[in-house]
Amino acid sequence: MPLGELPVVWSLPREDARAGWRALCWSVGPGSELAVLLVQERHLRRSPYVKGWVGWSVAAPCDGVLVVVSGGVEHRTPVTGIAPWTGHLALLPRSRFLLVSGRTRRGRDGAWERNAVVHSPDGSPVGHFCIGDDIDYVITDRDGGIWTAYGDEGIYGGHPESGAGLARWDSDGSPVWSPQGRLPVWPLGGSAGATEGAMAWLAWFSHKGAFVSRVDPATGDITSFPNPLRDTDGIAVRGTRMLLTHGFHNRPGVELSRAELVDGAWVITAQEKLRLPGPVVMHCAQGRDGVLWLRAGDTWVRIEV
Repeated sequence: MPLGELPVVWSLPREDARAGWRALCWSVGPGSELAVLLVQERHLRRSPYVKGWVGWSVAAPCDGVLVVVSGGVEHRTPVTGIAPWTGHLALLPRSRFLLVSGRTRRGRDGAWERNAVVHSPDGSPVGHFCIGDDIDYVITDRDGGIWTAYGDEGIYGGHPESGAGLARWDSDGSPVWSPQGRLPVWPLGGSAGATEGAMAWLAWFSHKGAFVSRVDPATGDITSFPNPLRDTDGIAVRGTRMLLTHGFHNRPGVELSRAELVDGAWVITAQEKLRLPGPVVMHCAQGRDGVLWLRAGDTWVRIEV
């Protein structure tokens, strides 16, 4: 698919880049609004071992700017109190948003350090809590539920919610859902997430293969399917159709697979390679209501199921 056919939602303006702003993390809200957190480069440090923007981290508490793009209109909010190691952004109801560090640890009193911060519509911190350790993926639903998938250090690290592999939290940081042994095997890590209406879809892998799980937050029911694509990085679902991507290796392209739900199993029906305006790495995809959003360098595009 030529680049010109992919609708560009937003790109970091050149004047922002020249002024030292860098896009630290991003998310898409349940209303299909794109949110990007900008931080001055002087506040960031880069890992020598991780390629692309995911290798940046906040070195010390700092301020920034939240850019929200909805319906082609851009709105900017100053953000205060961005914590060190912030790596995940998610939108909450009533114009609030969540900033999360992927790691936490126990304090001397045995309590887990708070690694999630709720910010008010004016950008200031108004709540702190812990949502588990070694967080691979964060996505919020339209009711304000916070869905998390964990890596192996979180699953085997002693945190009670991380140990289940997947979890849902309310916007006050209380755990409200876990698989409770209803997954086909024990997870080793999360790889992608999406919402479809009220449903949440979470892709994860184990020592016995990869799976995609659909969860109904109203009932807690979970249905898991073998993942038809190895090493999935992104998913988007609409009814019996799914988009999947894999192979983000800091190159300006991605392999896209289309799948159909046939007799209770997802079957790949088509595959293509997409050329993108910039390199893609980990955490470059998110699915919302049948639309797959991709970050390609400092440009965001979207693909319909």
